[in-house]
Amino acid sequence: MADMKIVFLGTSAAIPTKKRCLSSIAVKRGGELLVFDAGEGMQRNFLQAKLGINKKMKMFISHLHIDHCLGLVGFFQTLSLLGRTKKIDIYGESRLREFICENFRIINIELAFEIVIHVIDKEGVIASEDEYQISCCKADHSIHAFSFCITEHPRPGVFDVEKASKFSIPKGELYRKLQHGEDVFVNGKLIKSNEVVGPKRKGRKIGISGDTRPSTELKDFFNSCDILIFESTYNHDYQDKAIETFHSTSTEAALLAKESNCSKLILTHFSSRYDDPNILLEEARTIHSNVDLAEDMKTFCVPYKE
Repeated sequence: MADMKIVFLGTSAAIPTKKRCLSSIAVKRGGELLVFDAGEGMQRNFLQAKLGINKKMKMFISHLHIDHCLGLVGFFQTLSLLGRTKKIDIYGESRLREFICENFRIINIELAFEIVIHVIDKEGVIASEDEYQISCCKADHSIHAFSFCITEHPRPGVFDVEKASKFSIPKGELYRKLQHGEDVFVNGKLIKSNEVVGPKRKGRKIGISGDTRPSTELKDFFNSCDILIFESTYNHDYQDKAIETFHSTSTEAALLAKESNCSKLILTHFSSRYDDPNILLEEARTIHSNVDLAEDMKTFCVPYKE
C-alpha cells in the first residue's frame, strides 16, 4: 500500500496569469514522483511544494506545445544545481529526444544526473512497476498528443488474523506467503490462501487528459477512473472556439467523465480569459455530481476505496 497525492504545479492554458502557471501535474506515489508535462517555470512550484529533489522520478510529456514542454530544460538544470544524482525517465513522442538534445547542445548544459528518453511509438502500456502501470491513448489535439492513465494492480485481500490463529499459523513468513496468494503447509496440513485471505482489492486509477477534444477512444480509456483530470479551456459559450483549437469545454469534460463512470472530475488548463473559473465548475456540476477545480499548489489525496 502506498500513499498517493496529486499536486497541481500549473493550471493555466497557453498564457500564465497572476494566479496560474503553465501546465504541470505531479503525482506522488509512495517514494516516487510521476510528473505530467512541464510548462515554463514549473520548477518554482515544484520546489515550493517540497516534493523532493532526489526521489525516483518519471516524466510524461503529452505533446510538444510550449506551454507543456518548455519548462523541461530549466527544471533539469535546477535539479542538477540542487544536487540531484538519480536518473529521470522521460516519455514522449519521437521529437522529444530532438527537443531535449538540441536545447542541451545549444545552451551547453551538463547535468549531474542521467536522463533516459523513452519514445512513445504506440498506444498501450508505456511504463510498468511491480504495483502499477502507466498507459497512453492518442488524444485529439492539433498536433501529435497523448492522454495518460496511472493504473494500480489489484492489492491482496484482507488477511483474517483470527482465522489464521485458529489454524495455528505462526506469524511472519507464512502470513506473507498466504497474503500473496500462496498456499502453505502448517504441521503437515495444507492451508489455502483463500481460507484466510479475502478477494483481491481493486487498485486506484487516475486519468490525465493533456490537451484534447473529447472522443470515444478517451471515454473508453478513462473508464472507471477514481480521479479524472481533464482539460477545461473554455465554458460552453466558447464551444466553437474549443472545436477550432482542439480543446474541450467544461460541459464536455463533465459529460465524458460521467459517461466513463469516473468517480471524481478535476478541471484544469483554464483560458486566461477566466479570472474566476467558477463558471466552468458550475457548468460541469450540472452534469457530474463530483467536480472540483484545480488551483496552483492545490493538493488532492487519493485514498483507496476500501
